[in-house]
Amino acid sequence: MTQLLNIKPQGWQIHALHDPERMWPQTNCYTDVWVEVLSALNLPPEATLGFTLTQDFEGDHFTFFKVPLEDLETLFGIVVSELAIYDRVENHVENQLKRGRYSLVEVDSYYLPDTHGVGYHSEHGKSTVAINRIDIAGRSMDYFHNEGFFHLEGDDFDGLFHRNAPADALPFLPYCEFVKLPETYPDEAAIRAEAIRLCGHHFKRAPKVNPIRTFAGVFVDQAESVGQREFGFFHKYAFNTLRQAGANFELAASYLKWLGGDFEAAGDDALKISEVMKTSQFHLARAVARSNFAKLDGVIDPAADAWDSLMAKIAKTVG
Repeated sequence: MTQLLNIKPQGWQIHALHDPERMWPQTNCYTDVWVEVLSALNLPPEATLGFTLTQDFEGDHFTFFKVPLEDLETLFGIVVSELAIYDRVENHVENQLKRGRYSLVEVDSYYLPDTHGVGYHSEHGKSTVAINRIDIAGRSMDYFHNEGFFHLEGDDFDGLFHRNAPADALPFLPYCEFVKLPETYPDEAAIRAEAIRLCGHHFKRAPKVNPIRTFAGVFVDQAESVGQREFGFFHKYAFNTLRQAGANFELAASYLKWLGGDFEAAGDDALKISEVMKTSQFHLARAVARSNFAKLDGVIDPAADAWDSLMAKIAKTVG
């Protein structure tokens, strides 16, 4: 058995950014993993969320938001690099853990017990986990995924790492990263000061054209197209549009409230965007079920107005 932090899944206290009372307690697998990993390291995940200001509408989806690796290094001294896979993946993970490093591995969520009732043993999907403990001989591991810290073992361990694959099967070569942790971390004041600087940096990278308003302009047409597909397609569309934007801006609200001072008022606008995306998802589901899309016209507009207000307030604050 090889373990990094002396922690156990039993009784794990999730971070406040994953509170079940939030509108979007899960955001996406990569961002959620970092929230819990940083929390386990006693570092504030909120400091990393400046990237939420840069989300754009890409024509068919909102930007899949991820913690920029350079921000992790700037804020905390954490260095993330791609892990070269040439041996069995579990052997690489064990080796990195022995060196005091996390491995982030893209795996098939079919074998992740924490997805019970969603995809566990029923649907294959790509997801990212961060592994804190592995026992190859005992066929078990403890891992961060989505909004928590979990355990798997036995057949799930074998399936996750393709240990029962035929000899002539394609090799298991997922995308992996390894995480170098510094010997010491900056103090809270230094982290907060750097987070404020990064707010200005990411604000300069924000879209020049309101992405919410652009989305609102095509939402009804896209919804009608969704209505012509099997109902399960609704969930895929909603996840990559309304959910991605809603979760992104709820994180933005938490970030701005965490920064405090003049940033807090902008946080109210970010929360408004998140709320509108949540209610719009319900409107979309009803429209698809009834094949009546006329009432969707204008439902996104309050979020577009809130985006304009959000950016204006941040511009005034960061200069």
